Amino acid sequence: MNAQTPRRTRGGRAWYLLFVVQFAVALYPPLFNKVDPTLWGIPFFYWFQLAWVLVSAVLTAIVYWARA
Repeated sequence: MNAQTPRRTRGGRAWYLLFVVQFAVALYPPLFNKVDPTLWGIPFFYWFQLAWVLVSAVLTAIVYWARA
């Protein structure tokens, strides 16, 4: 393969829809803008956002490995 030939990857562009899911959930506060249920005294608003950071990292890794 020379420098001008684009690199072929596995899978299609559908994997990128996982990024849309990530951003859609994070950008729609009415979904998580509440206090209950609490987790160890932490309101839902805060622990959901922290959990979503971890979920987003996993989704990003899935897309990375699927497209590599």
